[in-house]
Order: sequence, then structure tokens, then C-alpha cells
Amino acid sequence: MTDKTAFLDEQIQDLKEQGLFNTIRTIESQMDGRIVVDGKPVINFCANNYLGLATHPRLRKAAKDAIDKYGIGPGAVRTIAGTMTLHNQLEERLAEFKGVEAAVTMQSGFTANLATIPAIVGRGDVIFSDQLNHASIIDGCRLSRAQIIAYAHNNPDDLRAKIKEAKAGGEYERYLVVSDGVFSMDGDIAPLPALYEVAKEFDALLMVDDAHGEGVLGRGGRGIVDHFGLHGKVDIEVGTMSKAFGVMGGIIAGSQVIIDWLKQRGRPFLFSSAMTVPDTAACLEAVDLLEESTELVERLWSNAEIFKNGMKELGFDTGHSETPIVPVMLGDAKLAREFSRQLFDNGVFAIAIGYPTVAQGAARIRVMNTAAHDSNDIEEALSVFEKVGKSLDVI
Repeated sequence: MTDKTAFLDEQIQDLKEQGLFNTIRTIESQMDGRIVVDGKPVINFCANNYLGLATHPRLRKAAKDAIDKYGIGPGAVRTIAGTMTLHNQLEERLAEFKGVEAAVTMQSGFTANLATIPAIVGRGDVIFSDQLNHASIIDGCRLSRAQIIAYAHNNPDDLRAKIKEAKAGGEYERYLVVSDGVFSMDGDIAPLPALYEVAKEFDALLMVDDAHGEGVLGRGGRGIVDHFGLHGKVDIEVGTMSKAFGVMGGIIAGSQVIIDWLKQRGRPFLFSSAMTVPDTAACLEAVDLLEESTELVERLWSNAEIFKNGMKELGFDTGHSETPIVPVMLGDAKLAREFSRQLFDNGVFAIAIGYPTVAQGAARIRVMNTAAHDSNDIEEALSVFEKVGKSLDVI
């Protein structure tokens, strides 16, 4: 008999030889600015826990109280078992927070994209997608069976040219423009006002995935649409509550008609159970916190600026980030993995990112600054980056 999985062994070995095999470490403490990983205390620069809410006492209490009142899970999909009061409350609050007519929650940000795109466009339609969009957008586009046309990253002129060319052919019915709001590997922000103008010019639907803008951009973390003052002009906002909100779950926000339609045809909504009770309650509490104060958002941005400026002074290449995401550009995947290993040995947890998450030759250390860090964390981390950078002749 032949080994039917031998091809997988070969491919795994190939990944290891290229320095691309991903070994997942084990976290042995709560998710905070400092954590214990594989038994070692380290400064945590890996988590998307932007505001430190994953450990916030008010979110913990809200989750515990909700369990005592409602139990743990919803029991079945909402269209079969009904929807819980908590889910309705969260969706109403999120719509108010985002400044839209309506919102619906999903199990994750990934499933939010899988729910939205195939429900809005299909065969005979066309999607114009930024070439660096997240995998969940790419998968949602593929599932829709619409034609997919990639446009150059953050380039409204190329988008306009691609739409104009497609229009000239006259073969597509609906047009959808979709972009990440903040690009998670580079930390740059989509030129949403210019994208809106192009979409308006060609009467195309406009969708933005604000996973890394929720809780980060805009007034008190209301996101990229608020950041640019484009309320009522972006048709669909997708987001997640697993990052700045510190919990789990996906958000889709927009007009009432779009949300009503997604409740009828969004497959993750129709065929998978809703968010758990404690997740939903904790997310409600996170909205309360963000509406009450901008302190955590301000601390996040302050920490990010201190770290970015320190890295630039040391001579590191930090790319073109406009957000708290800081890519430390190294190029070679093996170098990036060795850099990450030495950081860890010296008490800093920051993961190497390589192909296929980023392009070949664009490997990096991705640093996530958060409001959970203090000045001592930042200063200590900078000294470790300097030490490792010099030992590997990076600076």
C-alpha cells in the first residue's frame, strides 16, 4: 500500500527548509502586555488585543453575570432556535456605535466576510478587490463565484481603470469594491475617501473590512468610516470583536435592507450557531467602555508612537505603517525566524511573518503595540530589539 499522505510530509519538510514552517507556542497565562509562553515570562507583542480589554475586569464580570442568567451557548442557529435578548442588544448597540441603520453579528470576522460577499454578489457580477486584502475577503470572493479583479494596493487610479475596462465589456450586472480598512501586515490605511469617489462614479457597492480599525481609528475607536467622516457613504462595514474588543465575534454594519438580506442569505448566519452568551455580554460591556472614554485608545496610540520612533532611531526599517501595527522589515524568512527566536530568548514575544502571509522576500517581525503595555515594557523591548539587531547585523 502506498502512503497517501507522503506528499504532505514532503511539503512540510520543504517548509522547514525554507524557514516557513510555523511552530505554535503555548500561552500559559492570561492575554496581557506581559504573558508566560512555554514557561517563560515575556513582553507580548503578538496579540491584536489593542486596548487590553481581553483581561478587563468589567468584561470578565459581564461574562460571568450573563452565564449565571442565560447559560453558555445559544443552542442552535438563530433562524431555528430564535435569537437571544443579548444578541439583539449587542446588534442595536453596535449600530448606534458605528452610526448605521443596522448591524448583525457573526461567529468571527472571518465568517462575517464569508457571509457577506457571496450573499451580495454572484455569477454575472464582478468584485474589485485590493491585491493585499485579507484571506477572509479572498475566500468570500471565491465563494461568491463572481468575477474577481484585483487592483493595485491602495491605488484608486488603478481601481478606476479596472472598473472602466470592465464596464466597457458590458458583461457584469453588479459591481462591488472591497478593501481592508487597515492592512494587518503593513499597518497602512486604505484611502477610503478616494475609493468612495471611484465607487460612486461607477455606481458600485463599497465594502470595507475594518477588523484592525475597530477600537483603533475614529472617535473612541468607531472605525475607519468615522475616521474619514464617511457615514452613510460606505455600503457595508465588516469588523471583528476579537481584536480591540478583546473578545470574539464578527460585525456586519450598514443599511437596514442589507442587514435584513444577510439574515436571509448569509450562510454562516443561517447554518451556524450564534456567538456564545459570555462573548456577547463581554462585547456589550466593551461597547460601553469605548463610549464612556477615549483613554485606552489614546494610550494605544501613544505607546505606538514611542515604539515607532525608538525603532527608527535605532535604524530599523518599519515600513509605511500609519497605525499601531509595526512591521520590522527583514526580507529573508530564515533571518526573520532567527530574529524572533533571539527576541524570545531575551524576553520579547514577537513572531516572524513570512510567505504566504506576506510576499516572498518580504519577511518581517510584526509588532503589535497595545494599551496593555506601559513605558517600562516599551523601553525594555527597544533595548532587546537593539541587542538582537546588532547581533544579526540588521542595524
